[in-house]
Amino acid sequence: MPVPLFSHVPVLSEAVMDAGRQMPRAEGLLIDATLGGGGHSALMLEQQPGLRLIGLDQDATARAAAAERLAPFGDRVTIVATNFAEYTPPEPALMVLADLGVSSPQLDVAERGFSFRLDGPLDMRMNAAGDGETAAELIDRLEENELADLIYAYGEERLSRRIARRIKADLAVQGAYTGTAALAYAVAGCYPPKARRGRIHPATRTFQALRIAVNDELGVLDRLLQQAPDWLEPGGLVGIISFHSLEDRRVKTAFLRDERLERITRKPVVATEEEEEANPRSRSAKWRLARKRSID
Repeated sequence: MPVPLFSHVPVLSEAVMDAGRQMPRAEGLLIDATLGGGGHSALMLEQQPGLRLIGLDQDATARAAAAERLAPFGDRVTIVATNFAEYTPPEPALMVLADLGVSSPQLDVAERGFSFRLDGPLDMRMNAAGDGETAAELIDRLEENELADLIYAYGEERLSRRIARRIKADLAVQGAYTGTAALAYAVAGCYPPKARRGRIHPATRTFQALRIAVNDELGVLDRLLQQAPDWLEPGGLVGIISFHSLEDRRVKTAFLRDERLERITRKPVVATEEEEEANPRSRSAKWRLARKRSID
C-alpha cells in the first residue's frame, strides 16, 4: 500500500515564529516534541539559520513526510522515532515546541481509525505499528459505567451514559462494530434528531474521549509539562498548542504553578478570522508560551 500523503498546514504559525524571535540566543537547539509533517519546524529553521532541530514523533508516516520537508536543512535536522514522554535530549535547548492532538493527515486517512467521517477500523492508536490497545478493544473491555465515565471525563459529553449504554448493548447483540462509521452512527442515534444536524458532529466528543484514552494523551502531556523545563537552558522557551479545554487547562496550570517557569502569555493566543477561514482546524487551537527562569 502506498504511503498516504501527509500534507500538514501548521496552525498559529505567526505566534510560533514570534516566540522564535524571543529565544535567548539565535544559535542552539530547538526540540519539536510533536514533529508531525514538520511544518512549524521548517518555518523556525528558515527564520533562524543558527537553529538545529531534534524532531520527535512516533508516527512513521509523519516522520517520513517531515524528513522530506526538512531535507533542505541537511544535517541541522535530527528526527527521532519516539513519544516525547520517553525522551531525554543530549543538550539543553533554546526552545521546546509541542503541537498537541491529531494532525489533519491522521484524521484524513480512514485506515488510522480516528475519523467518524471516513469509515475505517476502530483503531485510534498514534503508533499504528505498536501493540497498544485499540479503541475497539477498549470499548469491549470496559464496563458500561466505566465507559460512560471515560466519555464524560475525556470528551465532556453530557450524554455519556446514554451513549455508553447504546455501545455496550450493540456489542452484546451484534458483536464488534464493523468500523468507525458504525460507531459514529450509533452515537449520533443517542442525540435528538435536531441536535444531529449541528455544526459539530454528534460523535466528535466520544471519538475524542476514546482517542485520548487509547493514547494516554493527558498522561503523556503531564509528563511533557514536568520534563520540558528540565530540557531548557535558562531563559529558554516552552510553547504548546492545544486543541481542547482538557489540554489547555493543564498547560495553563503548569505554566502558572511551576516555579521553574515564568508565563509569557497570560491569555492564550488563538487563530485570526483569516486563519480560521483558510484552515478550519485552527478554530480550536490555543497557544501558550513560558520561559525558564534564570538561575540566580
